Amino acid sequence: MGELDDHEKLVAVLRQVDVVISTLAVPQHLLQLKIIEAIKEAGNIKRFVPSEFGNDVDRVSGLPPFQALLDNKKKIRRATEAAGIPHTYVSANSFAAYFVDYLLHPRENHDQVTIYGTGEAKAVLNYEEDVAAYTIKAATDPRAYNRVIFYRPQLNIVSQLDLLSSWENKTGRSFKRTYVSEESIVKLSETLPYPDNIPVAILHNIFIKGDQLSFELRGRLGGLQALSRLQIYTWMIFLTFVWLTLPNPNFIAFSRSTSNCRDTFNKKFDDKHNVI
Repeated sequence: MGELDDHEKLVAVLRQVDVVISTLAVPQHLLQLKIIEAIKEAGNIKRFVPSEFGNDVDRVSGLPPFQALLDNKKKIRRATEAAGIPHTYVSANSFAAYFVDYLLHPRENHDQVTIYGTGEAKAVLNYEEDVAAYTIKAATDPRAYNRVIFYRPQLNIVSQLDLLSSWENKTGRSFKRTYVSEESIVKLSETLPYPDNIPVAILHNIFIKGDQLSFELRGRLGGLQALSRLQIYTWMIFLTFVWLTLPNPNFIAFSRSTSNCRDTFNKKFDDKHNVI
């Protein structure tokens, strides 16, 4: 984080590029205000992509621990707009490797799976490398200028029960289902200390409330659906991801790592653009 505290150095670095894609982690989200100030002074940035890559923060709401994260992302959006910085906001919904690992624990030998709520709410699970590759392309696409872009491939819309059924079909095994009620999740979000209360609040929003699919991508939302409007990349279908995980559970461990996501950003950008 030292570079973010050195305003002059940050401005000097930004003057060497024309696109900024931020991947700062949740605890550092508000530090992007420093990046915004540096972009304003640099004066040459053609596109800024703030660190989001989850639910669309202006169209969903969550339990207090998760809402606090959404509010921080909103602050970055509003500061970006107030500064007049060209931008693209990325709503990538959920990272497939992370949630497959979290929900199924495929690297462990077990016969029981926890289902949150009824297990029927739909979510969007996208492979991390696809999110990185598509973001690089969207960051330089004029159609995504000053817009929200949604990564919502139809075949990647699944419920917890869909996910478990796919895993059972691939492994030839049956798993005992243990259900955790919505009331229990809400209670945990209220009683667990910070930051342990954040994951349960996120689970509630995505897999119980089903907020990722709570709105239509049409009308005056100002959003751009990647699959229907930017035909520039072929997504890995979620079932293909499950299939790759079956013979090699460690595939998930590599795919979900933060360092791998950032490395993917670095190696997938088009050579004709300078990206930081």
